[in-house]
Formats: sequence, C-alpha cells, structure tokens
Amino acid sequence: MAIKQLSATELKTKIDNNEPLLLLDVREPNEFQYASISNSLLIPLHQIPERLSELNKQQAIICVCHHGFRSQQAAHYLEHSGFTDLANLQGGIDAWSVLCDTSMPRY
Repeated sequence: MAIKQLSATELKTKIDNNEPLLLLDVREPNEFQYASISNSLLIPLHQIPERLSELNKQQAIICVCHHGFRSQQAAHYLEHSGFTDLANLQGGIDAWSVLCDTSMPRY
C-alpha cells in the first residue's frame, strides 16, 4: 500500500485542530536541535528498529525528515512492522519552514 503524502499546510491544519497524532522526526539529533516542529518525537532513522516499542500501532504517525526521503523510508518500515495509520510529510521540515513557520531556520 502506498504511504499517504501529507503537505506541510495539511499537517499544520491537523495540528491547529488538535488532531491526535504523533510527529515522528527521523533526522539526526543535530538536525533536530537546529529546526524541529513542536512536540515531535526524535527517533533517528537507524534507531527505529530497536525503538519500535516506543510507538503505538493504534496512533496516527506522521514521519518527518529534512526533505521527505528518510521519513518515507521510515514510514515503509513502520508499515511492514504492522503500523497502519501512517503519513509522510511531503517536502519535510524544509517545506514546513517555507510554508508554515518562516521563523524556522532552513538548512
């Protein structure tokens, strides 16, 4: 099944509407410290297999990275691990900084 692609503005609407979701940021800690969306959970991509127990299979999970490639990989891995309510932030944190939060630094 194809992973749903969520635009930055669609994600902002979900956040503004207080929809129950988990923002799973799969970048490296230094990237996360530089720019991140509030209330995101940082689990770098290479750590996901060993940290699966921290995630709830019943929760909506939006995967986030810099441009959307690592997060897409994470979403596919989660799908193969039995997670069903998944989406990938299209364009990643970069799109978020351009379209939703222009105060966020870009890199």
